[in-house]
Amino acid sequence: MEIVELGRRLRVRRTAAGRTIASVAADARLSVPYIANLENGRGNPTLAAVTALAAALGAELRVDLSDGDGDAGPAALPDSLVRFARSPRFAAEQIPDRERVLTAMASLGALADRPLTDLDWHRVLDTVVLLTRPAPP
Repeated sequence: MEIVELGRRLRVRRTAAGRTIASVAADARLSVPYIANLENGRGNPTLAAVTALAAALGAELRVDLSDGDGDAGPAALPDSLVRFARSPRFAAEQIPDRERVLTAMASLGALADRPLTDLDWHRVLDTVVLLTRPAPP
């Protein structure tokens, strides 16, 4: 995995959990600038640092040697969605898998021919909430 992809995954998981870089840094016993650089695709993290970050984010670190033609994974979250994920509205929703929801929201946003606004993200979240709500009897 490239450092850019690692940084994207760290940011997605952190924002989905509603955590700040500072809170993750404290739990992982790493510095805020170190984590910020990783999230921005810079740096050369050690396995110990990535292990500490995974633990701080409640994730499992998996190391896999592959031939490189596997799935590249979902697209990066747009900045407007990252900001929206930190909003009180997103935090207030009872969403069981926030990382998965943010990835799905980013995929829906990629269909638009323009950058999405906060109002657009509210509408997308409304749709997600409606789709994940148990069906009435």
